[in-house]
Amino acid sequence: MNIQVPTGWLLDGDPAIRWQALADLCGADAQTVARERARVAGEGWGARLLALQDPAGTWANGLYTPKWTSTTYTLLLLRSLGLPAGNEQALAGCRLLLDAGLFRDGGINLWRKSHKTSEACVSGMVLSIAAFFGLRDTRLETLAGYLFREQMRDGGWNCRRARGATHGSFHTTICALEALLDFERLDPPSRSELCAAESRGREFLLQHRLFRSHRTGAVVDAAMTRFAFPARWHYDILRALDYFRDAGAERDPRLEEAIAVVRKRQRPDGRWTLPRGYPGLTFFELEKAGLPSRWNTLRALRVLQWWAPPGGGA
Repeated sequence: MNIQVPTGWLLDGDPAIRWQALADLCGADAQTVARERARVAGEGWGARLLALQDPAGTWANGLYTPKWTSTTYTLLLLRSLGLPAGNEQALAGCRLLLDAGLFRDGGINLWRKSHKTSEACVSGMVLSIAAFFGLRDTRLETLAGYLFREQMRDGGWNCRRARGATHGSFHTTICALEALLDFERLDPPSRSELCAAESRGREFLLQHRLFRSHRTGAVVDAAMTRFAFPARWHYDILRALDYFRDAGAERDPRLEEAIAVVRKRQRPDGRWTLPRGYPGLTFFELEKAGLPSRWNTLRALRVLQWWAPPGGGA
């Protein structure tokens, strides 16, 4: 397959786009990538978000709400931008989430007056950002243990399990999988258990071909074939494929249909468009819906190059 790569256009974007394009598409050396990545904290989108942190260490004076400007969602966006690990502002926000949210069941519960158990999706988000930014805290192992216990028989996760859900949720599963992968990279004592849980979680998604019912074969939700960015807590097949790529997973044939959907979305000029995002507050707009998107182009191209590397098969 000949993938048209608008590399110059990507490299003209924000530092968050440039460093990832250099790393994932251009094969730049580690020093060049690190130098460009370091600029995320001081320029563009990353610098704008860091400047909006409250004196107390939160964003929008909230831990989980308002959506999408609270501490949780701002840190998730900074994670997507690739703000380097060790950033003190990010670490301060992560500590606040753990301090306020860690519950007696080992997960994150920020709604103790109304919820008697933790929430698996939010627990995954908090573990993901804390691990990504390199927080060395034993409470991360506690969070991972909670996610191990919350994994369902089918290999997925569902934040409604405590309310009777018996089948995994695509949304919760991708949050949990990204979290376990981020935590695995800190090389914790539970690394072998993490890898096993991730493998079961990937199999859950593969059994559904990333977006189909395992019972009827019907598309579960057409929104899964739209590539909104940022994804927030929402699942879609591009987010899932980018996780498989990031995890270094095998190129399983059951991913072929999802890959075909990504290829179909490519414009004649080699770019991908940004659809309308999810309703909620934002500090500022990264890109305009309906126009070519550097985020979606970057993510789609690196997925397609992972699936069919130059000189490779697939």
